[in-house]
Amino acid sequence: MRASFEQYSVAYDHVRMERTDGIIELTLHTDGGSLVWGDGPHTELGYCFADVGCDPDNRVVILTGAGDSFLASLDTSWVGAMDPDKWSKIYFHGRRLLLNLLEIEVPVIAAVNGPATVHAELALLSDIVLASETAVFSDAPHFRFGTVPGDGVHAIWPALFGPNRGRHLLLTAQRVPVDQALALGVVAEVLPPADLRDRAWELARQLAKKPPNVLRYTRSVLTAKWRAELVAALDHGLAMEGLGAYESWPTG
Repeated sequence: MRASFEQYSVAYDHVRMERTDGIIELTLHTDGGSLVWGDGPHTELGYCFADVGCDPDNRVVILTGAGDSFLASLDTSWVGAMDPDKWSKIYFHGRRLLLNLLEIEVPVIAAVNGPATVHAELALLSDIVLASETAVFSDAPHFRFGTVPGDGVHAIWPALFGPNRGRHLLLTAQRVPVDQALALGVVAEVLPPADLRDRAWELARQLAKKPPNVLRYTRSVLTAKWRAELVAALDHGLAMEGLGAYESWPTG
């Protein structure tokens, strides 16, 4: 039996939820401030997206971050020697993280409230991507620190930024300023920080007026390509990332 909003809205330590007239806002956070990525949110978010996606009372999703960054910091939960049990957990939750996000059957609006340099794809896979003037984008935690960028970013970045530029960005961790992201079509609108949330809710209210099945079926056709690509790419990418982790962080 699916969880009710009253149950799942308080079930996650790293997601604050608010829902009004079928519009559910998911705010990623750590102790009320900007989200710090690590084992906790990596484990939680796939389940969170599944709960949100299974609730027919959700008509539009807004995804944003707390504080002054969307996602730009890491904790030390995965630092140290790699072993099969640790990688098995990372693989299990890493695979579901993006697939369950794409399985949400209603439009998703990202409100990128600041730098998105860790798992920026969580925002960039949204149907409408709004960004603060303070936002920048990069894939900071993978290749430059000896990790294979295989958890979906290997497919997403070249598709969004172009095949050559996307590979360049993954190999260099170069930052993309928000004005360049706008020019490349990676984000739809750039707004002053104070206007970002209001604009997300304005668009969400417009979308929510459509019939429920129109919202769901439109989301289905808009995400079909992404779902197919990630189903094909994730297992191989995560396998290579895990093998690479044994060289970067040997067991002993």
